[in-house]
Formats: sequence, structure tokens, C-alpha cells
Amino acid sequence: MEKYFYKHMKALERQLKAFANKRRLAIVSYLKRRGQSSVGDIASGIKLSFKATSKHLVILYGADVLEKQQVSLTVLYALGQSQTAITKAIINVL
Repeated sequence: MEKYFYKHMKALERQLKAFANKRRLAIVSYLKRRGQSSVGDIASGIKLSFKATSKHLVILYGADVLEKQQVSLTVLYALGQSQTAITKAIINVL
């Protein structure tokens, strides 16, 4: 039981840290409005470099906020389908 609680708390901490950045919030807001998008489209949409956008996407993906799909040479990101109540609440606010 204690191990489960610790694992759950670490996942929650990772998600909250992922949201604790205005650029990552902009990415989540963009994906909420536009749906599945490439790194280049997201970078252009939020006016951030491709490299910086890619780094932020990795953090959001690692926190299970986003899902990604490889289509040929393009990686497409979208909001994750299985999200915690807290993640859903934060996304709803954006």
C-alpha cells in the first residue's frame, strides 16, 4: 500500500512540475484548441523555437500529459487520453 502511494505521489509531482511553466501551458492550450499537431506547427503556433518546443514536449510526454505518434518522419503530439482528475482540471482551465 505504501509503495503504491509513493508511486502515485511521484507521478502527480511529475505532472504538476510539467504544468509549472508558461511555455508548457501554452503548448497544452494549443493542443486543446488544435488537436494533434507536429512539433513545427506547435512551435510556430506558440512562437517558440523548434528546439525549445521539442524539449517542452518531451517533459509533457514524460509526465503522461501528452501522447505522441510517429507518422513517417513527423512526430505528432496530442493530449493524452488517460489523464488524472488533476490533469483534466488544469486542461479545462486553459
